[in-house]
Amino acid sequence: MKPSLNIPHTSNHGDSQTMPEGLQVFETQNTRNPSEIVFNDDDLAKIEEFKRRYPNQEAAVMPTLWLAQEKFGWLSQESIELVADTLNMPHADVFGVASFYTMYFKKPKGKLHVAVCTNISCQLCGGYEIYNFIRQTFGLENGEVTGDGKLSLEEAECLGSCGTAPVAQINNGDYMENLTLEKFKAFLKDKGIL
Repeated sequence: MKPSLNIPHTSNHGDSQTMPEGLQVFETQNTRNPSEIVFNDDDLAKIEEFKRRYPNQEAAVMPTLWLAQEKFGWLSQESIELVADTLNMPHADVFGVASFYTMYFKKPKGKLHVAVCTNISCQLCGGYEIYNFIRQTFGLENGEVTGDGKLSLEEAECLGSCGTAPVAQINNGDYMENLTLEKFKAFLKDKGIL
């Protein structure tokens, strides 16, 4: 059974925000191969190290989710349950953390995941040029993956590198800064995607 968080929004909040009507639903997806969602001895040793860093083991949930995402590529329902069981936490608590943070992928991403910042600094310096190039060239919208699974696209609100705009983040890790469309095309060619 997939957990979901249904939050009714029927009233105004604050003095200038109007909340949307209806329900917000956050869901996870199941993996195709649940039997492959296991931590090996090395993973368990890392998790024990995470737990030793904190006064209680529940605080190790974020690095353990990150470990699971790096190992499995994204956080399926099964991997969230594995993290919860490993840390002896309620599944709903771990789901709550995973659904709150955008750095945790709740659906499969491409082998090369590109998050392009389109906030003000990046927008003024060409962020949308790069973002729209990917959209138009590969037929992707925000959050989508190419049919071959090689590339996925995300529009990032802010990557915190305004001084080196425009910026893209690759696979939730390395930044590509001071981007130009030509630099980005060369990067994709080097990766065998363009």
